[in-house]
Amino acid sequence: MASTEAPPTGRRETAQPRRPEPPEFPGCKPVHLPRTEIERFEGRLEYWDAATETAWICDPATPYHERPTRLLTRLAGQIAGVRGSPIESYGSMDLLLRDAGGEPRRIMQADESVYLHPAQAKPGPKGMVVGEDDFPDVVLEVDHTTDVHRGKLALYESWGFPEVWVEVPDASSPSRPHRRRPGLTIHLLVHGRFRVVAESRAFPGWRAEEIHLALNEPMPSEQTSAVVERVAAVLSAREGTGPDDDPLLRSQRRQGFEQGHAEGHAEGHAEGRAEGRAEARAQMVRQMLRSRGIEVSARFDTAAEAFAAASEEALLAAALGCADEAEFLAALGRLRDQRD
Repeated sequence: MASTEAPPTGRRETAQPRRPEPPEFPGCKPVHLPRTEIERFEGRLEYWDAATETAWICDPATPYHERPTRLLTRLAGQIAGVRGSPIESYGSMDLLLRDAGGEPRRIMQADESVYLHPAQAKPGPKGMVVGEDDFPDVVLEVDHTTDVHRGKLALYESWGFPEVWVEVPDASSPSRPHRRRPGLTIHLLVHGRFRVVAESRAFPGWRAEEIHLALNEPMPSEQTSAVVERVAAVLSAREGTGPDDDPLLRSQRRQGFEQGHAEGHAEGHAEGRAEGRAEARAQMVRQMLRSRGIEVSARFDTAAEAFAAASEEALLAAALGCADEAEFLAALGRLRDQRD
């Protein structure tokens, strides 16, 4: 892959220079945007070059393009909660390379930029400046009608971005080239060059096909939930944090414990009352049978549930009408069946 820049001084591993080739931005239109206006420009652009004062601007975003970025933000939030520390997503902020005089030289905007440790590593107030600010841990590019392989990917490599995900959504549209096949590719910077790898380094163990599935599901699946928990568990173990370090999850876990404790306490009281009532009735029947000369065995004590279910009147009637223990227990069984 050809580079378009000399390697900048960055805060991560930077690329080795390659033979420059002019970047291409399929699916975007060139628009003249003077240097004097670039800092006031608030629209969405793929790329801006000070040398030509040209901005490459794509068609308005569609749900096909935007949904994967929103889902990544949500999934990152879920991982952050289980890990117990925040993960920040900064959307399509400026990714800027300055010239020797400190002026903007080139600007890109990713579809999503993710920082796993925003308390220690984050962009500056005007975006992420190469050589001054921390790189995002992951940059996501959604190739719906665009093709980052012909322009932006080479820039990401030469500027030193550590990990770039390129997602082609499952959902298509008439404007998408037919040759574009759905899937997600992870480009990892290794010794200054991008390599396509099977799983993320930033989110350890999260495989490309699992990420693609998660970014395209109509509803979250049990499979994706299990993957999110697995990835979060690795990060949690690595960093010594967990759900109790997340304020929301800690509060929910405490409320769940308190509610469960209260319900268990109430249930225990109810069970205790039921057990006490059953024992009192069993004792009443035992005395009634003994007064009639009928001895009871251990089988009598196993019928506690039936004693609680039947009324005292029905129990007394059965105790007075039986000839022996077996006949009483048979009558007790019928009373239980009638109640069920």
